[in-house]
Amino acid sequence: MTATSPATAGRQTPPTRAAGPHRRRRLRSWRQRPNPVAGLGAFAWLLVVGVPLYALLVATFQQTSEYRAAGPLTIPSDPTLDNYARAIENGLAGFVLNTIVVTAVVVALVVALAVTAGYAIVRTRSLMTNSLFRVFLLGLAIPNQAVIIPVYLIIIEMGLYDSLAAIMLPTAAFALPVCILILTGSMRDISDDLYEAMELDGAGSVRMFFRLVVPLSRSGISTVAVYAALQAWNGFLFPLILTQSADKRVITLGLFEFQGLYRVDIPGLLSAVVLATVPLFIVYLVARRSLVSGLMGVGGK
Repeated sequence: MTATSPATAGRQTPPTRAAGPHRRRRLRSWRQRPNPVAGLGAFAWLLVVGVPLYALLVATFQQTSEYRAAGPLTIPSDPTLDNYARAIENGLAGFVLNTIVVTAVVVALVVALAVTAGYAIVRTRSLMTNSLFRVFLLGLAIPNQAVIIPVYLIIIEMGLYDSLAAIMLPTAAFALPVCILILTGSMRDISDDLYEAMELDGAGSVRMFFRLVVPLSRSGISTVAVYAALQAWNGFLFPLILTQSADKRVITLGLFEFQGLYRVDIPGLLSAVVLATVPLFIVYLVARRSLVSGLMGVGGK
């Protein structure tokens, strides 16, 4: 038997284990209580987002005369698909094809350069590397409009004016700062113990890059790819200034085909917008989980 001292004979151990379930029940009941303020806020946000989407989709099934007479929120009395057919007849397929080519090349360039640059920045801890990283971050403070004239002159000197390459290269360059920032944060989440384990196995930098860094940075890479695709797909300034031929137009410039001198075919224009949004929406649905994880900064975890 174990002797009990007089000082501790009258004490009792607090029921910490018994209090745990009760505390969890209280927390669960508190979380299940209705929150009318949050509900009203969510409903208001749903209206802000849902009403424009409703007006966009409904207008694509309306005749132009009905749209002008009844307004964008009226349910079509005689739904029609002529607006979508007219959008395709006005060359939307060619604009989409050019945009897909530009987007694919931009995403490939940005991912290849950002992943390698992020790996070098994370693994090479030197003054030169830190200085180069700061130079990349300066690009976050420089808008496209501020340097469009120098970019235009450079493209002219390179002989790339009025080509798809004239859109690809500046778009990829201006997307790199944000992408490198995302990937460096993602790669810093990879534990040093994993690098040391691969070094003990005799792995070099190239093998660690392809076998360790790239698989554990999938969330960051997906985020970078979607961001670069958005920049290329929605880009307007570079296609406007650096191209002029009709066969080099992308979607953002092709939408001008639905605008005349004295009128605008609003249902046809909105139909073209819907068709142009579908490919990017599919990409977002495929990569949405990786995109959210990368934006939350979990990276390789």
